[in-house]
Amino acid sequence: MMFRIERDALAEAVAWTARSLPARPSVPVLAGMRLEVTDGGQLKLSGFDYEVSAEVTLEPQSGEAGVVLVSGKLLAEITRALPAQPVDFVVEGAKAVVTCGSARFTLLTMPVEDYPSLPTMPPAAGRVGSDVFASAVAQVAVAAGKDDTLPMLTGVRMEIEGDTVTLAATDRYRLAVRELKWQPGQPDFSAVAMIPGRTLADAAKALGSTGAEVEIAMSSVGGTGEGMIGFSSSAGRRTTTRLLDPEFPKYRSLLPTEFSARAELSTGVFVEAVKRVALVAERNTPVRLAFRDGEVVLEAGSGDEAQAVEVLPVDFEGDDINIAFNHQFLLEGLGAIDSDVARLQMTTSTKPAILTGGKPVEEKSVPDYRYLIMPIRLSS
Repeated sequence: MMFRIERDALAEAVAWTARSLPARPSVPVLAGMRLEVTDGGQLKLSGFDYEVSAEVTLEPQSGEAGVVLVSGKLLAEITRALPAQPVDFVVEGAKAVVTCGSARFTLLTMPVEDYPSLPTMPPAAGRVGSDVFASAVAQVAVAAGKDDTLPMLTGVRMEIEGDTVTLAATDRYRLAVRELKWQPGQPDFSAVAMIPGRTLADAAKALGSTGAEVEIAMSSVGGTGEGMIGFSSSAGRRTTTRLLDPEFPKYRSLLPTEFSARAELSTGVFVEAVKRVALVAERNTPVRLAFRDGEVVLEAGSGDEAQAVEVLPVDFEGDDINIAFNHQFLLEGLGAIDSDVARLQMTTSTKPAILTGGKPVEEKSVPDYRYLIMPIRLSS
């Protein structure tokens, strides 16, 4: 087996495929990356750990058919460091030789016969713009839990009804919901799936950089999307992942629809002020916000500790309110709304607040993106 290919194309493909490889493989062979030159002359790079698979198809300048398995992480480090010249990859017995300009690397191969076969993509369900999909997933995945002992909270719930996709994630302290339009293969397509949040975020970001449409492929067993979901692009990339248990909190009932106060202010100014005030906040202590007509007072720290206070102008309507939030959760929400103006809608200091991008007050439609954040109870 051998092939020649441009360095940039190979390095990018290897890096993307290597992202799916397990950091601590259960068996050594799962740390490998499979490279195959097909009889048709295509180069396929793939990785699979029984949960997540990734595959890239490239068109090399030349090649001879064959299959080899080498360390994926090491190959990624090598290709990233190669000079900007064509790369020659040749298998010689139990070794693979990578040559680029004056650089030459020899890698040990792994038993390719022990490597698991990649799963078959589920049936195609529809398409969505890669940039829209990447943005929507990033907005929601920020609220997914990181605690693996609660697997249902580490996922992103995808609900599909006709031409509307709703994504939702929560870690119990905040909830992110995003609606977007897509092109279903069948107008009455309906499915629900729980996708591992970290895997979905990585896939959406990687496929979003291709500038092509993303095809979503999923099973629809009893309307629950059980088993597996796949994403692919016309740029030759595809990835699949096993789904989580579809159990998820009834999140729609958590979203308040009536509020006693509304505040709007510049997102960038708000972010910088929260960052400054939070410098004196301990890890689990809140940033306190006091809203009243025309201004908001941000505070952190108290008593004998370091303290910080900053006052910002604000477009405010409703009852004066003092409310406190985990500063990191607040900053992540502000980073996700994708708007120059942040709108914070509140009811009381102990009930959930909704953060969205600012829109005209008279506009009554529900925004595409909502970030619910639980306040921290202030001691009296």
